[in-house]
Formats: sequence, C-alpha cells, structure tokens
Amino acid sequence: MTDTTNTWGTAEPKQEMATRQATEEVEMQRELGEMADPRVALLDPDDINIEKLSDETMIINMGPQHPSTHGVLRLMLELNGETVIRTKSVIGYLHTGMEKTAETLSFLQGGTNVTRMDYLSPLANELAFSLAVEALGEVEIPDRATWIRMLMVELNRLSSHLTWMATNGMDLAATSMMIYGFRERERILRFFEKTTGVRMNHNFIRPGGVAADLPSGWQDDVEDILAHTSSTLDDFDQLFTGQPIFRERTEGVGIIDAKTAIALSATGPILRAAGVPWDLRRTMPYLAYSEVDFDVVVGSQGDTFDRYAVRMGELRESVRIVSQIMDKMPGGDYKTQDKKITPPPRGRIDESMEALIHHFKLYTQGFSVPPGEVYVAVESPRGELGCYMVSDGTSRPYRMHTRAPSFVNLQALPTLLRGALIADAVAIVSSVDPVMGEVDR
Repeated sequence: MTDTTNTWGTAEPKQEMATRQATEEVEMQRELGEMADPRVALLDPDDINIEKLSDETMIINMGPQHPSTHGVLRLMLELNGETVIRTKSVIGYLHTGMEKTAETLSFLQGGTNVTRMDYLSPLANELAFSLAVEALGEVEIPDRATWIRMLMVELNRLSSHLTWMATNGMDLAATSMMIYGFRERERILRFFEKTTGVRMNHNFIRPGGVAADLPSGWQDDVEDILAHTSSTLDDFDQLFTGQPIFRERTEGVGIIDAKTAIALSATGPILRAAGVPWDLRRTMPYLAYSEVDFDVVVGSQGDTFDRYAVRMGELRESVRIVSQIMDKMPGGDYKTQDKKITPPPRGRIDESMEALIHHFKLYTQGFSVPPGEVYVAVESPRGELGCYMVSDGTSRPYRMHTRAPSFVNLQALPTLLRGALIADAVAIVSSVDPVMGEVDR
C-alpha cells in the first residue's frame, strides 16, 4: 500500500496535493498580475489584441516531419481557433556538432566541414571560414582568387534564391514554380560541377585562394546562365507579383517592423524587407564588392510579400554583379604562393624529396597560424554569416563558432506568426527561408 501521509500527518494524496498547490500558485499569480515562475505561462489575450472566443487554447505540432518547415524544424503552435497565439521553435533534430568537429580538423581540412552547414549556400560557408583563417594568419591572396570567389558566391546566391522561389511556390500551391526554379538552378549547379568537381559541398574556397582555376570556356557558361536567368526572372515576376491569389496569401501576412527586426537581430532579406538597408557587401565591404555597382533592395511593409520582393530584387542585382565580375576578372594566380600554406606543384613532387616532404606535411599536419581570435562576417543569401575563430598557435582552431543567419532568424518566428491564421504559417515560415543544416550545426 502506497503511503500518502505527508510530514504534517494529513492523508491527502500526493497527486491531489500537487494539483491543489499548482492551482493556488497560478491563482495567486493571476491576482498579483505577474509571473513569479517563468516556467508557468499565462495567456493574456488583451496583450496581443486578439478576441478570445473561449477559455481554452490548443497546442499542435507543425513538424519536424512537415514538408513546409524546410527541414526538421518543429513548431509548437498555441491556437485560439485557427489563430496563432504563441509559437515555440524546437530545434536540434539535425544536430551534427560541426563547431566541435572543427577543433579536430586542420585549417586546411576545415572547409570540408563548414561547407555542409548551409547546404544551399556552401560557398558562403567556405568563404567565411577562409577569410577568418586568412585574417588570423595575415595571408594575402591574389586578385584573381578574390574575383573568382566573388563570382562563385554570387552564382551561389542565385542558386539559393532560385531554390527558395521553387520551394516557396510549392508551399503556396504554385507547383509549376517548383519545376521552373529547379530548372534554372540546375544550370548553375552544372557550372559548379564543371568548376569544382561536385554539385554541392564543394570545398573550393580554401585558405589562400581557391582550389583550382576557372575551367576553359567559363565565360560562355556564365553568359548562358545570366541570359536564361534574366529572362526567366521576368516570367517569375509575371507569375507571382501580379497574381491575386499570391498577393492575398502574402500581403499583410507576417509583418515585422524595422525596430523589432533590429531588436531580434534579424538579418538578410527579413531585415531589409522591414526597410533597413543593411547588406554587408555594401556596409562593410569585403573581397572586391566596393569595386562593383549594385543596389541594396529594401521593402517598406516588412510582410511576407516584401520578403519575396526583396529576394526577387536580389536575384536581379546578383545578375548585375556577376556581369561586372566577368568584365573585370584579372589574370594571375588563383591561390597564394606562400609555401607555408600552398603545397608545391604536382610536377615538383616527382623531382624533389623536399617538395614531397613539404606536400606530405601540409596534407597530414596542416599549417599553423599565430595565436589570436577574429570574427569575420559575409552576406550569405540568408543574412550575416559570421565565423568567430580562436587560434592557440597550432594547426587546428582552438575554438570556432558560426553566427548562422538561419538560427538567428528563427527568433523572429514568434513575432511573425503572432495573430496570423494557421494557414498563413506555411507562407511565413517559407519567407524566413531557414536551412536547418546551419541551425543545428
């Protein structure tokens, strides 16, 4: 027989006693009008301007297997009827420990790790990592390597935004857009495969430059990409921008103002759609972005439609940038000739024992950089992608942390979804464009 007698000699069952104490605590907090225990959440409908039709709300899970959460993202939605009252993002289903893994890899091997974080924009990950290593080691890279990096990351921005256009169309039942978006993305991936050897997760941008020079005939390939992309963007504009169903699904949905976006550290198209002209390529130029002409696209309402319009504008601006890169591409080396970082030419390995030993040590031991710490940020398709790196003077990072824009932008979801209908949740999540590979890194 279970003993239900407490220390005061009463015979009150433990479950009933716990329920009574919790009820009394909640009632006391209601009377005081404040929350003493942050774990106890009380709903105040007046605080969110929604007329409460009943005393009960319902909590449902959207994901982590939902196709519209763009990966294994779980959203706990508290609903009043079909109206979203509160939202909680639950992450960690794709956790891979990449930041901790970086401590076990040399600076030369690190690119194979970070390229898998944002798998829709792998070259931006490689760029942030390489710039951080080069800042710690005070490595100067040739001009051609700088412009090749710009070419590749801007083409990657095009492919990433085209993927978003495709999946966003599918989320809003525009199934034709899924076909068109991936069709245009395919041209870019074919060029990536020709240049880097693989379609994704390239490990092409490396400390000291890039892995290889551009292939012969690259100008014709890029011109073909730009020509097709420019013409299809006009078609996408016609398909979406003036479409009444699309506008009704997106206009006035998921609004966030500039002040709130800044307070939540939102970045990328979310921040610019709210009217804040913050683009690291313009505000804190890196590579050679100060030498090309482009506009920072901003919105005015901060709603789902503005986030679409900003990405559509950025597609056109990336076309402009790539066109200028083609005209300004310099000659010369595609990687630094610093022998501490760059292995000897392949032909020298067969001729010199010293070259063979040098090659062997670089690829087994890696190269060392001076002790220190650095933070470097680039503008990825999803916003500010930062790499904070600490070196203890060895050939591996002592610590590495990535400021992933997808992770940061998830903080805006409760604000964006507050007061929206559950049918709008799909459109709002899609407009954030999270990539769970960098959220759960």
